[in-house]
Amino acid sequence: MFNHLNVELPPISATTTDGVRLYATPEGNKYPSITTILQVRNKSGLTEWRKRVGEKTANYIAGKAAARGTKVHHMCEDYLNNMSTDFPEEWKKHEKNFLPLCLFNQLKNQVLQKIDNIHAQEAGLYSDKYKVAGRVDCIAEYNGVLSIIDFKTSTKERSDAWNENYYIQCSAYAEMYEERTGTEIDQIVILCVTEDGTVQEFVKEKYDYLNALVDTAAEWREQNETPSTSNGGVSVNGLSNQQ
Repeated sequence: MFNHLNVELPPISATTTDGVRLYATPEGNKYPSITTILQVRNKSGLTEWRKRVGEKTANYIAGKAAARGTKVHHMCEDYLNNMSTDFPEEWKKHEKNFLPLCLFNQLKNQVLQKIDNIHAQEAGLYSDKYKVAGRVDCIAEYNGVLSIIDFKTSTKERSDAWNENYYIQCSAYAEMYEERTGTEIDQIVILCVTEDGTVQEFVKEKYDYLNALVDTAAEWREQNETPSTSNGGVSVNGLSNQQ
């Protein structure tokens, strides 16, 4: 059984317009998601890949990968919420997803037991300092160290160099959580399972990626925000960031 801590976090709501995902905070601000601002990084490489394979194929590959990842995420969440995989009636909703279930089982057998004292799962977070928001997979102790934990799926093993955006994303969640709760998190963990069953474990320190977070957020705002004459704030692609 996994132990859960009762951590209260303020609710946030999300809207997506023209590819920009904004989260509304209780204070009335609207911040872009961390995944939205990370799109400014390596944008040319993604554009070239789409040109090379074609938009239709690119959309198919991206959609298939996203669906696979979402299903594995849901299985991990249910399992960490102490839904037993030994009871078919409870777990039946996942059984039809053969590949995601196989990938989840690899995570369960190799790394999920390293998680305990769970603070939050699929929780909305935001930072007034960085003016960014998002939804974190899991905040819990990993091998006894409080961590931001992110679950990833991949068709093949990932090089550490490919993961920088993931590290920036998780570092942002760590900063958001500290702002909201006062609890500092230094460690970030990426758990990646590939289609051949390989499980990769990447453990990093958030401080190595905070400068990149600052630079990426600034670059995104420079490209997307314009002064708003109506409220003295800014607009994001024509959308006010204040309610």
